[in-house]
Amino acid sequence: MEQFLSELTFLTSGEGFTDITPYINNWILENKIIKGILVLYTKHTSCSLTINENADPRVLEDLSSYLKALVPEEGFRPISGQGNQITYLHKDEGVDDMPAHIRTALTSNTLSLSINSSKLVLGTWQAIYLWEHRYNKHSRTVSCHAIGEK
Repeated sequence: MEQFLSELTFLTSGEGFTDITPYINNWILENKIIKGILVLYTKHTSCSLTINENADPRVLEDLSSYLKALVPEEGFRPISGQGNQITYLHKDEGVDDMPAHIRTALTSNTLSLSINSSKLVLGTWQAIYLWEHRYNKHSRTVSCHAIGEK
């Protein structure tokens, strides 16, 4: 067993999904990992990692719309629906700042996956996405740490 640790950097187009699956599979091939476990971690508090469908883009659109409805930009109301809207205190970098942090907290910044035959073990219609929650383009770093056999 060996350990492999490095980082990949991705430039997002702003809010939305970036399919990073081919880059992760390429990283596995470059490191000649045949079988093992891979942990992916994004080193940011306003983007997420997720595994979801890669066949119908409407799935990602619906997922994004749902999370925007769950975490509105302006603030939030108590879950009961009663009471006044509460405005976010943190908005140093714009109106999308605090909602992006909440969306990240509700999703995930870490994924654990299996590697077999030098590629990720994913379902037929699955891909790994870097989910940008901010409006502007950002450079995002994903840490890749694998333990496996060469």
